[in-house]
Amino acid sequence: MAQVSKDMIIYDILQIDANLAPVLMSAGMHCIGCPSAQGESLEEAAMVHGLNPDELVSTLNEYLATKAN
Repeated sequence: MAQVSKDMIIYDILQIDANLAPVLMSAGMHCIGCPSAQGESLEEAAMVHGLNPDELVSTLNEYLATKAN
């Protein structure tokens, strides 16, 4: 099973599973389609949006684990 880390580029995270986009958007990260998502890490984007990157990583990995089961 793939895992997400906070140093991963948002674009690469979405390549793991496109259904992670709604998870990110529901957390308040609505910029996943913007050009900076092509080169910005999850941690960098979280900081810009005032989000806790560790909580985001946990939420994304929980989603992937649930989907794998």
